[in-house]
Amino acid sequence: MNLKKIFGAILTLLGAVTLLYAAFIFINNKNPEWRTLIVCSILGLIFFSSGIGLIKGIKDDN
Repeated sequence: MNLKKIFGAILTLLGAVTLLYAAFIFINNKNPEWRTLIVCSILGLIFFSSGIGLIKGIKDDN
C-alpha cells in the first residue's frame, strides 16, 4: 500500500474525529466556548478535505 494513501486515510480520520468533537462541544454545552468550537471546526475541515484530496489524487498501479 502506498504511503500517501495511508497518510491520506489518517488525515481523513483525524478530520472526521475533530469535526465530531466540535459537534459534541456544540450540542452538549449550553454556553460553548466559541473560540474552541471554531478552531476545531476549521482544523477538522482542513484535515478532512486534505485527506480526501490526497486519496483521490493517487492513482492505483494495479
